[in-house]
Amino acid sequence: MSARKRKSPSSDSQTYEAIQGDWKRLLMTGDSAPERPIDLLVKIKANLNNSPESAETSLVTDLYELSALAERFTLQRSSSTPESVEQGDILDREGTNLWNISSTLRPAPDDQITTSVAALRLSGFRLIEAGLPPKPSIENLIHMLQLASKTGTTLAEIGKHEVASSVLGSAAKYEQSLRGANDPQGIYQQSKVQATVVYYCSRMEAAWKQGNETLAEFMLQNITESENERLVFLPARDRELLASKLLEIGRSLLTGATRGTENDDDTRAKEAVKWIQKAFTLAEQLDDNVTAGAAELKRCILRNLTRAYVLSSAQDPENLSRAETSLNELLASIETFPDHEESEYQELRWWKLAVLKRRNATNDALLEAFRSIIDHMEFTEDNVTNVLYDLRTLAHQQLVVTVLQHCLRTCLDSDNGTGLPFIDRLLLALIFQCSKDVDHSRAMRDLRDTLSFFQPAEFELPKVCATACLMLFWQYGERRLSSKRFSEAADWFLLGTHQAFACTANTCNGKCYRKAALCHIEQQEYAQAATIIRRCPGDEAPTHYVMLLVAVKQGMEADAIRAVKAMVQASHFDRKMLLMATRLAHESDLKNLLLFVLQELLKLVRNRESIEADVEPITLVRCMIRIVLRLLADPANDKNALIDALIGHFSTAKALVLSAYEDKRASMVMKDISWLWRTAYNCAAQGCTEWENAEVRVPALFEVSRELLETYFDTAFEVDEEMYLCIVFASFAATSARVFSMRKMSADKTELVQSTAQEIKACEDRLRNILDKAPLQPDNVTRVQHCLRVLIVFEAEVACRMKEWGALPQIIEKAARIPTPLVDTFEAITDMLWADRDCPIDVLFAAIEAILHASLERSSLSVEKFSRWLRAICTMLLSRNTAPDRLKAIGYIEQAISVLEEHGGDQDGEEEVTHLPHRGRTTNALVNVKVYPMDERYWLLTSSYNTGIECLHVCLLDEAKRWFESSTVLCRYVSDGEGRAQKIAETYTQLLNRYAS
Repeated sequence: MSARKRKSPSSDSQTYEAIQGDWKRLLMTGDSAPERPIDLLVKIKANLNNSPESAETSLVTDLYELSALAERFTLQRSSSTPESVEQGDILDREGTNLWNISSTLRPAPDDQITTSVAALRLSGFRLIEAGLPPKPSIENLIHMLQLASKTGTTLAEIGKHEVASSVLGSAAKYEQSLRGANDPQGIYQQSKVQATVVYYCSRMEAAWKQGNETLAEFMLQNITESENERLVFLPARDRELLASKLLEIGRSLLTGATRGTENDDDTRAKEAVKWIQKAFTLAEQLDDNVTAGAAELKRCILRNLTRAYVLSSAQDPENLSRAETSLNELLASIETFPDHEESEYQELRWWKLAVLKRRNATNDALLEAFRSIIDHMEFTEDNVTNVLYDLRTLAHQQLVVTVLQHCLRTCLDSDNGTGLPFIDRLLLALIFQCSKDVDHSRAMRDLRDTLSFFQPAEFELPKVCATACLMLFWQYGERRLSSKRFSEAADWFLLGTHQAFACTANTCNGKCYRKAALCHIEQQEYAQAATIIRRCPGDEAPTHYVMLLVAVKQGMEADAIRAVKAMVQASHFDRKMLLMATRLAHESDLKNLLLFVLQELLKLVRNRESIEADVEPITLVRCMIRIVLRLLADPANDKNALIDALIGHFSTAKALVLSAYEDKRASMVMKDISWLWRTAYNCAAQGCTEWENAEVRVPALFEVSRELLETYFDTAFEVDEEMYLCIVFASFAATSARVFSMRKMSADKTELVQSTAQEIKACEDRLRNILDKAPLQPDNVTRVQHCLRVLIVFEAEVACRMKEWGALPQIIEKAARIPTPLVDTFEAITDMLWADRDCPIDVLFAAIEAILHASLERSSLSVEKFSRWLRAICTMLLSRNTAPDRLKAIGYIEQAISVLEEHGGDQDGEEEVTHLPHRGRTTNALVNVKVYPMDERYWLLTSSYNTGIECLHVCLLDEAKRWFESSTVLCRYVSDGEGRAQKIAETYTQLLNRYAS
């Protein structure tokens, strides 16, 4: 070990004997006589030879005692003598042996072994120091300085600070001596520097562990102040170790370990910065290709330096920039590593993000930091949670959205689909973040861009995730809808229709489209609402209801009606939709739409089975009738279609009432029945004068009114006379209208004529029944009888059309049996028969004869008409020229003479007044009529005279006598009657004389 030559003794016993005397002499001055050094050495070696690992505590005690003896020996030894030189060699050899033994012990965390190593090194150092010559050479000084540094470091590590200070104090002497040693040629320069740096490092480490910060910093300054002179001579391995030591001190400052300090974290971090900076300066000079651990050491130093910068940034804000620079350099150094995605390196990326946030870096810088984290992140529950949690601390909205979008993209592109399970959390977080964006357009754009990621990736969202997203869309849409931000709400609802949610499209797309359309309706953007609702898939009733709403808001009544038609036939139809449509149409004053909706509602109500199954339908029909009547009042509407609809509604009402009557529930709808029959009657009456082709449409309404009224009769407790008359007039008017309609038809409509005949017969029976049972006033009886007579005329007309001539005599006879019949009845029948060329003459004769009989019996025919009809019947009788016919004819002429006696007047044709019944009612009013017409008088005179001559020619003297007598009487009522009478008498006398001769 020593630089000088030593003599080797023959054995260990000789060595111990050689130094025994000197030990005694040196230790005589002690307070107590210690155990002899020879005995300690023997004991120590015995323990070491047995088993160093299992050595007892006594070994360490002996070693410390031996080192203390050696230290005393060094302090009290005499000057250099041959004997001391020899003893020094022996001590040096023994010390070297103990030192070498310490190097062979296995390093382990076992405290006993570590303590033994420290004790061996201390004893070895003290023995070697005791054997050092008084004037050691440079080589000896370098060697001793190295041993003292290592020994002090070892003792400081096990906490023997006082002993370590003592050893390092010895080292300080050697360092001072070495500094003053003369080395003109610089042979030992590098060794001196190495030994000195090791000493400073050991002294620095020991002082730090002792808590002597001032001394530690002083030692650090000594190490680094003359960098070009000292550190340049250090080998790479020593510089690496030195950098490690500085890093360890700096790290202990950061963690607060190994020393009890009262400084706060910021102060400790600021102190740690300078230590770690020095460590990095040393490590930066190392060549990674030469030193195996240099690269890892640099990264470790940079990590701790970054942490120190961050922790000390409160006192020095510039340290944040330095921390960012350190992290950039560190990250750049690990990107090329195959394991750069390990958690250790990922932590660095998180540090960088934290640094950027603390220094309020730009959004671009933060975005790049997040991208680096996400790109190198393993998708696990914890990692994704950390990303989401860290994003919550960011205040910039768009930055958070961009990071989440990047994270979603990375999940979709992840190998083996490791990121796919976390798409739902990320997507929901992004939706929540966009919902807070004050710029709605940007939020919608971000969400649409995000949802577009899934199609290229051919990824379909799970149903649970899609449902959760849709729930959020609806929630945010409803919030904006409640705050009347309708356009924004519509955009949120439309997001649910994106193709990314294909798994829920069948159940949710329709709802989303409808909700969005309703939002635009609230905004009065009806065209846009129409466009959206047309995109709604499927055939659902709610969709058609929204279409109805849009059409109503736009005033497009035809489209609204089509929407209602589709709605009632679509799936998921609810009766409440029609009720809402009813209210909507009513509020919009769209009568046609309201009418159609009520019709559809009526269909639903009629199919229900409930206690109100009769009341509700009838109420609806009444509403529809009112609406149609209002529409009819508008000239711009199509009256024909409305009239047909009105008739249909009344027919429906009739069917409902009859159904209720059959079910014995008519009493529940008595008011409705009363309103219905009156309304139907009034509508029909009004239609007679205002409607085109009224004869075709009016009968149905009159029939409905009559049937409803008859049902009312069967249910009501009391019926007044007016209702009976309404039945009469309704039935009569319906029949009359059908007859009028028949007149417009061609002759080949046999079925129509037959049905009309049946209607006339039924109406006649109905009127006769009322005359028999109803308590009518005399005036009303006369009115009913008048209707009955008109029906007989209609019956005769139908018989003429059907060429049923045999039925006409019976009809005429039926008319004659009516009390106080009017001659107008027979006159009308006769007019029809007279105009019909196919009518047999006997039938016509019977009709005319009935007229004459009626007029003669009741004086109900005017004189003028009487004269005309009498001339007609007489002409017919005389044309037959049979004895009975002539007798009838002369009888009618004699009756005419009787009328002339009453109504002949003067020959100038003065008018007179007579009492005649008014058509349709009995009256005592005076009517001006003319006297017997003069031309008819001459016809009577001429016919009587000529017939008398003809009878004389055939020797019918008696007949001739009657005819001439009648002609003579008739001469009284013509001008120049006396002359004509005289002439007739002369002619009659001449003829009689001729036939007599």
